[in-house]
Amino acid sequence: MKYFKITAIAILVILVIMQFFRIDKTNPETSPENDFLTSVNAPQEIHNMIKTSCYDCHSNETVYPWYSNFAPVSWMLKSHINEARDNINFSEWSDFTNKSKIGIYEDCIDMIDDHDMPLASYKLMHKEARLSDNQRNELITWFKKLEESTPITDSIQ
Repeated sequence: MKYFKITAIAILVILVIMQFFRIDKTNPETSPENDFLTSVNAPQEIHNMIKTSCYDCHSNETVYPWYSNFAPVSWMLKSHINEARDNINFSEWSDFTNKSKIGIYEDCIDMIDDHDMPLASYKLMHKEARLSDNQRNELITWFKKLEESTPITDSIQ
């Protein structure tokens, strides 16, 4: 019993100490003209789906939830957001070449079709981010149209 008590106290002390190591919740500055949804002039329904299901992680517009105030969950969350932004940051859309954009469209199609995005862990706490099969099909069709309409070569200026 004494061993259990010491272990419990040690775990509690570690958890308290962890709370002093906060994550940075500052979103990078963005320019609306660089944003994906502005650039592609997405229909309102598509706009809403992408904003709700993708932008918290894949943009500079992250809205940190209440549980982001508690380590070690906050650390995992920040790691996911950093990784997501590294893969694709919709807030920096104008920085991508057309070839990159086509690749991103293909990745979006695959991830949505395979139910890999949004992440299951994200959907657990964000029910509004869940996509129905119909919504998935709408997004896939729309991304395919974008992919087909994007010129493969970038203009030289």
